[in-house]
Amino acid sequence: MKEKGLTEKEAKLRLQKYGFNEIKEIKLASPLKILLRQIKNNFIIYLLSVAMILAFVLGKNITAYTISAVICISVFVSFIQEYRAEKAIKALKEMIVPISVVIRDGKEKEIPSREIVPGDIILLRSGEKIPADCIVLEEKDLLVNEAVLTGESKEVKKKAVKNEKKYSEENMLFMGAFVINGKCVAKVVHTGMNTKFGKIAGMISETEKEMPLFKKTNKIAKYMVTVAIIFSILTGLVMILREPFPLSKEFLVNVLILIIALSVSAFPEGLPIVLITTLSVGAYRMAKKNAIVNRISTIETLGEVTVICVDKTGTITKGEMTVKKVFVNNTLFNISGSGYDAKGEFFFEGKKIKLEKEPVLELLIKTAVLCNDAKIERTGEDSIYKVSGMPTEAALLIMGAKAKIFREDLDFTRIEEIPFTSERKLMTVLCKSKKENYVFSKGAVEILLEKCKYIQRNNGVFRLTEKEKKKILKINKEMTTSMFRTLALAYKKTALSVKEHLEKDLIFLGIVAIEDPPREEVKEAIRLCKEAGIKVKMLTGDNKDTALAVAKEIGLSGKVMEGYELDKISEEELFAVVEEIVIFSRIKPEHKLKIVRALKRKGEVVMMTGDGVNDSPALKEAHVGVAMGKGGTDVAREVADLTLKDNNFYTVVEALKEGRTIFKNIRKFVSYQLSVNFAELSILFFGVLLAPFFGWAIPILVAIQILFMNLVTDDLPALTLALNPSSKDIMREKPRKEREILYRDLVKWMLVSSMLMLFFTLLSFYISFNILKKPTEYARTTALVTLIILEIVNAFNFRSFRKKVLTRSPLVNKWLFYASIASIVATLFVVYSLNKVFETTPIGIEGWLIALAAGFLIALFFDILKEINNKKRFFKLEF
Repeated sequence: MKEKGLTEKEAKLRLQKYGFNEIKEIKLASPLKILLRQIKNNFIIYLLSVAMILAFVLGKNITAYTISAVICISVFVSFIQEYRAEKAIKALKEMIVPISVVIRDGKEKEIPSREIVPGDIILLRSGEKIPADCIVLEEKDLLVNEAVLTGESKEVKKKAVKNEKKYSEENMLFMGAFVINGKCVAKVVHTGMNTKFGKIAGMISETEKEMPLFKKTNKIAKYMVTVAIIFSILTGLVMILREPFPLSKEFLVNVLILIIALSVSAFPEGLPIVLITTLSVGAYRMAKKNAIVNRISTIETLGEVTVICVDKTGTITKGEMTVKKVFVNNTLFNISGSGYDAKGEFFFEGKKIKLEKEPVLELLIKTAVLCNDAKIERTGEDSIYKVSGMPTEAALLIMGAKAKIFREDLDFTRIEEIPFTSERKLMTVLCKSKKENYVFSKGAVEILLEKCKYIQRNNGVFRLTEKEKKKILKINKEMTTSMFRTLALAYKKTALSVKEHLEKDLIFLGIVAIEDPPREEVKEAIRLCKEAGIKVKMLTGDNKDTALAVAKEIGLSGKVMEGYELDKISEEELFAVVEEIVIFSRIKPEHKLKIVRALKRKGEVVMMTGDGVNDSPALKEAHVGVAMGKGGTDVAREVADLTLKDNNFYTVVEALKEGRTIFKNIRKFVSYQLSVNFAELSILFFGVLLAPFFGWAIPILVAIQILFMNLVTDDLPALTLALNPSSKDIMREKPRKEREILYRDLVKWMLVSSMLMLFFTLLSFYISFNILKKPTEYARTTALVTLIILEIVNAFNFRSFRKKVLTRSPLVNKWLFYASIASIVATLFVVYSLNKVFETTPIGIEGWLIALAAGFLIALFFDILKEINNKKRFFKLEF
């Protein structure tokens, strides 16, 4: 490659001139904005505004000002929640920054894609997203997908330009498209809003599909609104019917304000906002554990996953590979060292060897270095290297570095290549030296061996016999059963440069054994999955023996199916046996799609991991697609629902755990909020019905008190329930079967809670008014305090539907504890300082004893109920 690229100084000047490579005009519709359009939050503000105006008209200025304060506080709280959600989502999007490889000052360099400027020379490979409009300078088998611009997903062939000043669309790459095959060197001509993509940005709106969770909460909200309106109007009608005619204007307005306050209180306007806050904050927590959520709607599905199909390399294993053994010239050599540190020596039977005395070994290392697309560069720390490219190829370069053999020191120029594909499992390059041309190949042992006609020894080249092939395959099997990945290498001299002849009659050199040990934490992760009722299936391109050895190490056992078997059987035959197969070896990307479809037909909820271009269909087909952050392609990340920053299988399990926790918390705060709302409706309604029998004044609670509870004691605990920590045994539960937020047994539990709050609140009013003979204001204040205490205690009841409240620390959810303290402090102000505003009166010790006794009794009742239910399972709650 002749291109030197821009200097850093030129790049900085152009960055100042053209700005960052960004599409600024595209308005990405976040779930929050979709949500706000759906729920029309202004409806509640409108109702409160009507109540405020009516209060002003009647001269009830204190009530009017109080309602206006409620409006301001409600808007402020909504703003804070939305701001936090947007902030979390924004931070999430910035977790993975697109990187591009450019040539600056004649050297390859990785930079954030947003810093690309016109004139930059960029290198693009299969799977990468094109970061700017470019012209192709050099290419090898280059195919791109321009569906983002044209809507057509067919492959488009691109050609290198002959004259940079005269080019057409076949010489151009456009921002947003993907390289799906081959590689190229390209020159940037337009960035940001000046690209073809940027120019049509005003007509593009990218929106996430409406989340099923939002549909579910909206459905719940509609039912609750219907119930609220019916109960509110009935309450108002009963009050009107009880009042002697003619009705005063003030009475009618007071009834109307009460109906509005009751409707507002029972209307679950906070549900969707708390929902998106919970999801975005939960997604941010997952990001801190290295699982980046690409689509928030995915979180709902995580708790339902029943099968994980996981790649072995880099996910189950560390992905930091090291060549440990080399078999050449009928001799097995060992290599010391590990990782990307080039400190290491070559040994035979424990003795260090001199490389110049082993010509075949030296030739094999040169072949491994030349037939290689990875790159290494010193980090400045002794012999530690920074690598870019595939881990397998990086391991070969590090082996070369240990032998002091580097690509740039070899007098070979690559003039042709046949890239590696998962279908071929081979890579071949044609290189030109001063005197003649050479072919260098590497690939799967059994496949490359079939391409070889000869074998290289120290004393010459000999014909490769069937007996020798069997011996080589036996050596290979011994290596793979010891958990090594193996690659064979071969070469030949040639006068022909036709691709069809490059991989014929090769000279076999030997085998390299690459160590890629399983991650230490994977065994525990597999155990957790088994406990959680989640089946794990390992997918690998390695052969059967290597796959079985790794599976044994991590605690996986079961039937094995190889790629060639998958090719032979039909979809119906796979459907019949897919659940029994635990390990799939020597598979191709198209096999993954076949496996996912078979599992889905079985009714499984499938999570699939992948990193390549050809993995994209399977990732898209799976219920949850997981892409790799390290070494994964842009195409895979684009279609995936999750991206793993560390490529670690344990992170997958952490994501499942967090997803389960988030959905459980959503159920808790939804069921809690609805139980409270229904209790408030019932208290007002039944209070009006019972009033004539006990001589009570109506309403039991006035409008301004209802609004206070709605703002302080309803929403705050509900929001903090969404932040409940994960239970220790959450991964011992089976995958969630109930996909609705509310289901029959949970609704029953919720109604029990509402009826108990109704009973104890009316009982507190009865004791204060009828037994203790207190005035109506006193009894009303006692009922208000009792209901607030009941709601606070009930929030602790809803933390867990298995674990008790009275024997458990209140600090399990510290945010709920703080919210409860804040609610109690606010209640004290309302009762003792702002009593004229909220129409309360200071109560004595007997009033507080009644309220606290009610709180204790409801906690005791639910503790007993939980104890019985844990044994008898009257309520089948998925908690």
